Amino acid sequence: MAIDAALFAPQSRPRLFVVAVARGIRVPAGLRRVSPDPVWTSAALGRAHAALPEALRQRWVWWAPPVPPLRNDSLADLIEDDPTDTPWLGQADVERLLWLMAPAHRAAVEAARRRGPLRVGTVYRRTRVEAGKKVQRAEVRFDGLAGCLRTPGGGSSRQFVLIIEGGALRARLLSGREAARLMGLPETYRLPARYNEAYHLVGDGVAVPVVRHLAHYLLEPLVAGMRAGAVAV
Repeated sequence: MAIDAALFAPQSRPRLFVVAVARGIRVPAGLRRVSPDPVWTSAALGRAHAALPEALRQRWVWWAPPVPPLRNDSLADLIEDDPTDTPWLGQADVERLLWLMAPAHRAAVEAARRRGPLRVGTVYRRTRVEAGKKVQRAEVRFDGLAGCLRTPGGGSSRQFVLIIEGGALRARLLSGREAARLMGLPETYRLPARYNEAYHLVGDGVAVPVVRHLAHYLLEPLVAGMRAGAVAV
């Protein structure tokens, strides 16, 4: 199954989940479909399935957990006013982020300025190839979602929060607590005191509500069926 955490939390985080059962285990009624559900099936997953040998396609299971209710929170709802673990950038650093943006992204910032009164977005620095050369770009989004959380190691870029209010821009790194919220962790979850350690912990994790949904509607019914001795005939 291909599941985007954006169904459950305001973070764009598509991930592949492979759930397999041994031959001879009967899948309880209602857990499988005869055709893929587009909610749980990406184009890449569809292509991978189509490329399998016929014998493997016959054994493939299209799982059918229910679609979660529409979430009613957005990125702006999870942002802290003044986090203690990541300071606001100076004006020169904010201007550099803007300078790194391609024209389309600069235009998105200007459009957000005009819309007001408060707009919250996120920014990633990425390496792009333009005119045959590698250049660093800052890419912004204002769709109510954070980009996919990444750890600060291994060359990955960390995510910035960009806030536009009254035409003024402020920016800083995403805080550890904000990252935890984007992964569906409760406020009571204890994070490491060091920023990088907290970000590593959260960025390498799996979105909690996604796993809870799979466990409740798929894994637990499968285990219950196995314990009841349900075998295929």
